[in-house]
Formats: sequence, structure tokens, C-alpha cells
Amino acid sequence: MRGGPKGRRMDRFDAVVIGAGPAGASAALVLARAKAKVLLVDRGKTPGAKNVFGGRIYAYPLTQLFPEGWKDCPMERWVVKEGLAFQTEDSSFSVQFECPRLGAGPSGSFTAFRPKFDTWLASKAEQAGATLISGIKVDDLVQVGGKIRGIVAGQDQVLADVVIAADGVTSSFAQKANLRPALQPEEISVGVKETIELPKETINDRFNLNSEEGVAQVFAGFSSGYFRGGGFLYTNKTSLSLGLVVESEDLAHGKRSVADLMGEFKAQPQVQKLIKGGKSTEYSAHMIPELGLATPTRVYTDGFLVAGDAGGFLVNTGYSFRGVDMAMKSGIAAANTVLEARETQDYSAAAMSRYMAFLEKEKVLQDLERFRGAPFFMKNPRLFSEYPKLICDLAERVYTLEGNGHDRILELAMAAFRQNRISVVRLLKDLVGGSQAM
Repeated sequence: MRGGPKGRRMDRFDAVVIGAGPAGASAALVLARAKAKVLLVDRGKTPGAKNVFGGRIYAYPLTQLFPEGWKDCPMERWVVKEGLAFQTEDSSFSVQFECPRLGAGPSGSFTAFRPKFDTWLASKAEQAGATLISGIKVDDLVQVGGKIRGIVAGQDQVLADVVIAADGVTSSFAQKANLRPALQPEEISVGVKETIELPKETINDRFNLNSEEGVAQVFAGFSSGYFRGGGFLYTNKTSLSLGLVVESEDLAHGKRSVADLMGEFKAQPQVQKLIKGGKSTEYSAHMIPELGLATPTRVYTDGFLVAGDAGGFLVNTGYSFRGVDMAMKSGIAAANTVLEARETQDYSAAAMSRYMAFLEKEKVLQDLERFRGAPFFMKNPRLFSEYPKLICDLAERVYTLEGNGHDRILELAMAAFRQNRISVVRLLKDLVGGSQAM
């Protein structure tokens, strides 16, 4: 048995869920509704207190969890504008899509703050009958004969038929269960986010929104110091969520800090106009899994399941970043696996392998498989250095008139290619690769 001295033993549970984020709270909610005895634990003082993310949630899993409605969800704004900007030090080329139908619907997305959202979702699990304990640090897993049978927290042991690890990207418990090695630099990126307060009226005017509408903007190029990664901006009711995601390998090789890059990003003229007059009220950082299905993580073993970021359930296509919705869906799949196993009282690895079928049913594996190539395509450094510079250079040539005659678009494009030393053939190959990966 692992976990040191026996200590005190608490009541036995059908399931213990480690981590009260979207994955863990969703799992606990589904289990509690089925009258399973479930314990949901989180190391933060409140659920979400230690959780960080960019600020956007796709709504469809909530429609599944709450078919009768979730109007009390602490959302900020519905995203009705999607933007993409290619940046250099002093210029920016942007494209934007606007569609009011994206707002207030199950196929849309909204901005939110994790501490509020996670607390709300965990409270729903608690109302359904789950036992929620915050501010508790889980130290180890109880293993009997190589089988996981609970958790160790301080001097206490909590026994359970199944443990669900939803403890985030670093997931020490997936490692303790021998399901994956420690993450390597090429498997993770570093994300930072700053919350910048602005009056609601200023946000509405600056981004041409009404009070319920929001914007999601992503940036490529100078935003990440031309490293692999990019910037993001989301509008909240009375603040902006501004941040960066940068590959940890590039930071190490380039000997740059993500804090310095964030400062340069904020000072870029086009970004400065968006945040002008704002007051920074919060700064946070975390690690992000990058490789999806290519991450060497098994997500089940005897009496044990891995959900959310801990299992690498995240899709990043460059134009969209999906983590919370995938986490909730994996939590639902984990709960259904436990409920099926409870019917036969079989919690072996073979029974837990049914998790894969439930992940398939919830379309988690389908999306991960469909975009399997995206993480590798997104590792192409040209996407974040050469091409943003090329796009901004070409736009400047197109819109510059000096009275000496103006070349046609094709001539301007070829001049931009020569100036930036970019091969047309290589660009075409990258376009084909992107169309296959995305």
C-alpha cells in the first residue's frame, strides 16, 4: 500500500474525484445525479481558485448537463465577433467575422472567469448530492496489490471503488498511476493572462458591442515575439482578458521570459489602443498541453480514470482553442464509465477501458482524432514569424501610394516574397498542410 502510514480512514465512496474544475465537477455532477456516493476534492480554497484559462467556454456541454437551462451560469458575454490579427512591431492586418446568431445559443461560446464558473458548476454537483471539500491537498493514491483504491490526504485515507484524476496538465496522479511520464518541454506551452478593467461603456464603444455581446481575438507574429504561439483577447462585462501562449521550447532556446513578451505585446500600437485607459487587476500563468492524442498518456487503469487537461483532452487549431468543453465532455464520459462498472461491481482495467467507448460517444476522441495533425502543423515556425511579416508587408505595399505609379497586386506580392525571402512553393506546401491538419 502506498501513501505512508495508514492514518484515519473515512467513509468509503463509489468514486473520489481529484480536482473541481470543469472535468471533475462534471463527473461528480453526473455521478451524484445517479445516486452514486461521490467525493469531489480541490486544493483551492474554492473550486477554480487555482485554475487559469484564457476566458472562453463553448456552450454545448452545458446544454447536455442542464437541458432545462443554465441561466444562472456566471457568464460574461456571448462571443459574436471572431477576429484574427497578424502583427509586426508596428503594424497589424486583421480579419473579423461577426454573427449575432452565435450569441445566446447552444452552438455558441461565451467568456467567463474560471473561479466563478468552477464554483458554480461544483455547487451544482454538491446540490445533486456530491460531497465537496475544498482546500484539501491530495498527497498520494492508495494502492492495494497494484490496484488503485482511494486517496491519501494528510493523515486521512479515503477509500473508493474508482478515483478520477482531473488535476490539470501536470497531473501528478496520472504519473503516480504509471500512466504517463513527466511532461517534456515539446509537449507543453506556457500561457499567461492579464485581466484589464475597463468601464462597460468603454468596452461597448471600443469594440462596437452591446452589453451582452463579446469579441474573441487571436494574434500571430509579434505578439509572441515571433515564437510559436500567439496572443488572445476576450471581452468581459467590465474587463478584458489579454494573454499569450508560447511554446516552452522556444522560450528556453530564445532565452526570453514570457513576462517580457507580454509587456512587448501590450505595448504594440494596435493592442495599446484596445487596452488604453485600463487597469491591470490580475496576472496569472499556467502550462498548456499541446499534443492531444500524441501525448503519451493512457487514461485508465484498474480503479482509475484521467479526465480533462490531465488526459491531454484539448484541441488547438490556431483559430480556436478548446479546453473547457473537452474537459466537461471527458468528465461526463468518466462518470458514465463508473456508473456502468458499478452495475457489475467490476472496476478492473478491462472494465475501465470502456472509458474509451464513452469518450468516443461524447465525440471527444472524434475531435481529437480529426485534428490529430493540428499540433504538429502549429509547430511550423514560419506560421508565427515569416508569414505575419509577409502579410503585413504586402498590405503596406498595396495601400501605399507615392505618386510614381502603382504595381498590380501580383507584382506587389512577388516583391513582398523577395523582400521577406519566402519561397512561393514552400508557402503553397504549408497551405496544403494546413488544410489537411485543420
